[in-house]
Amino acid sequence: MQGFQGYGYNEDFVSNMAKVIKDINSSPDWEVEITAECDVICSRCPHNKGEVCKKRPDSAEELKNTDMHILKKLGLRNGAKAKAKDIFSLVNTKLRDSDVEYICEDCEWKEKCEAFSSKMS
Repeated sequence: MQGFQGYGYNEDFVSNMAKVIKDINSSPDWEVEITAECDVICSRCPHNKGEVCKKRPDSAEELKNTDMHILKKLGLRNGAKAKAKDIFSLVNTKLRDSDVEYICEDCEWKEKCEAFSSKMS
């Protein structure tokens, strides 16, 4: 979310992502559930088929592994609930350049991403 620049798989996905970001930014005390499964952002992704990522045959497993790696780095567990501002604080203080590289290594938007670019400069 922090690197989102308005690019996405289709207009519906981009619109949904922008709305989620706007909602969270306007209510930073909003409690969100952390999940390593399809979530509200994935809900409008054209690759989401029955709450499973079908972009590639191994996408669902790869995404879950990446999510679990991030959760471990942040000291969170799958299903935990926390205020959005607290999660962003953890991301900004605990993730390192190597984590961003790992998270973003196969992302098709990485060259356009401010979060990736700022961590790598």
